[in-house]
This record gives sequence, C-alpha cells and structure tokens, in this order.
Amino acid sequence: MTIRLESEEKALISDYAAAFGTSVSEFMRKVALERIEDELDLKAWEEAKAEFDSDPVTISAAEIAKKYL
Repeated sequence: MTIRLESEEKALISDYAAAFGTSVSEFMRKVALERIEDELDLKAWEEAKAEFDSDPVTISAAEIAKKYL
C-alpha cells in the first residue's frame, strides 16, 4: 500500500513515529485500525441509543443477576 504525502506531512509523521520508537509503517497501521475501531464503536453506540430511545426500558444489575444466578 502506498500513500502520497506532502514533504511536511511526511516529516511530521516520521518524527512522531520516531519519538515513540516505532516505524512509520507500524504507526500508520495502528492509527488506521484505531480509527476504524472508533468508527465501528460509534456506529454501534448510535444503533444502541436509537434502540433504547424507541423503547426506554431498563433493567437493574440486580434483576439481571437474579435472572442468571
């Protein structure tokens, strides 16, 4: 995979990765995967919130424990 960067962007990313003792490749992989995970988490939260908003019934932890213990 190849990405195109301006020289200033490349220097910034390279310097940042070096400051934390990692390669640019590892840094970019980590950042990209974290961003994807964050987006998926946000989507899941939005879906759960919409579900709750349509039927705002809650169950206490004690009630759940009784059900499964």
